[in-house]
Formats: sequence, structure tokens, C-alpha cells
Amino acid sequence: MFDFLKNSKPTALETIPKHIGIIMDGNGRWAKKRMQPRVFGHKAGMDALQDITLMSSEIGVKVLTVYAFSTENWSRPEDEVSFIMKLPVDFFDKYVPKLHENNVKIQMMGERNRLPEDTLKALDDACQLTKNNTGLILNFALNYGGRAELTLAIREISKKVSQGEIKPEEITEEVIANHLMTSDLPDLYQNPDLIIRTSGEIRLSNFLPWQSAYSEFYFTPVFWPDFNQEEYTKALEEYSHRQRRFGKV
Repeated sequence: MFDFLKNSKPTALETIPKHIGIIMDGNGRWAKKRMQPRVFGHKAGMDALQDITLMSSEIGVKVLTVYAFSTENWSRPEDEVSFIMKLPVDFFDKYVPKLHENNVKIQMMGERNRLPEDTLKALDDACQLTKNNTGLILNFALNYGGRAELTLAIREISKKVSQGEIKPEEITEEVIANHLMTSDLPDLYQNPDLIIRTSGEIRLSNFLPWQSAYSEFYFTPVFWPDFNQEEYTKALEEYSHRQRRFGKV
């Protein structure tokens, strides 16, 4: 049992987001603040991810989509990219057993091209090991970009139109959603209720642009490695006080 559950008022978290997206930002700056190399922050960020995942599972979140590596991140220094690509291997060895024990199911969304073979194997092994788990889905957005996702969806739909499988007037929002990478998630949980971004930046950075149309947003100056249970609870409490109207009165 998490400490926040013992200390919180019973009604404080009565509204739990079913799907939460997290832009895990600030690892490098967290490390720099401690006069450590940027990769030190990425490693610490993995510890934070496990804690937040387990807490999410405990309180009843159904899907946790984490922005692990964007299509734009390839422009970072080569040694940093190389280190990040090795993290899934460490993640499988160090964290997956605990997550599996807690009934967490691991999935990945993003383009598989450019990802190193070892990275893909570690992720595929984690997905295979946990595929029958029925608890929270930890969904890694790896080599993911929202515009690229939409471009791929449009290409696939256009191909079906050209082959006569679908008429242009039959293209609906549902059809588009079914061609997005989140279509592998349960139907009720494909769109995040809440998106959290750490480190003080106030933007989406190409993260789930279609799916976030009616998401609530929470921005915090806290760097991701310091985003602990207490900070997470603040975000959840803020969400529970908001009224989601979806365009209605």
C-alpha cells in the first residue's frame, strides 16, 4: 500500500483517470544540476517510471502511456541516443519482473525502424512475458511522433480508398482512430484523460495530438526523476477537481 493512500482524504482521489499520458521530461537537466552526465538522469528516470507505474496500478489506472523516445530525439548527441536505446535492455532485467509480478501488461507504440535489434528484442520479450496480464497497460511510446502517426494512418486509409475497400465519404473519426497506433489499446481507453509533463515545459512536443483533443493537462516544474508519489498525487488531485464537459455546458 502506498503512503499517499493512507494520508489522503477518502474523497481526494475519487475521480481516477483511466488513461494517463506522461511526457517524462527533464532527465538531462536533473543530472546537470547534480554535475553528472545526462545519461545519469535517464537511468534515474527509470526508477521513477517503476514507482509511478506501480502506484498507477494500485489506484486503478488502466493505461499509462509514457513518451520514452520521440522521432525528433534522434538529433540528440550520439552517445546519449545510444545509452537511451540500451535502457529497455536494463529495464527488462531490472524492472520487468516486478511489474510482471504486479500484473502489469507492457506494450509499445511507435515505428520499429531505426530501433536497434537489442532494444526491440528486450521490448518484445517484455511484451511476450506480460501479454496475458490483466492489470494496468504500460504503453511505451518509443520512436514515436504524432505527426508521423497521422501521416502513416492517412497513407493506409488512402491505400484502402484507392483499392476500393472504403469510399472517401465513409472516412470518419472512428476510421481514423482505428488506424492510429493507439488502436491496439482497449477501445474505452485509447484517448488519455490526463496528460502530465514534467520539467516546466508547457507543450505537447508531438505527443498524441489526435488522442489528446479532450485531455486534461498538468504541467509541473519538477524534473522527471524527482516526480515521486507525492508529486503524482498532486497531479491526480488537480485532475479530480476539474469538470470535463467535452464541449457541453
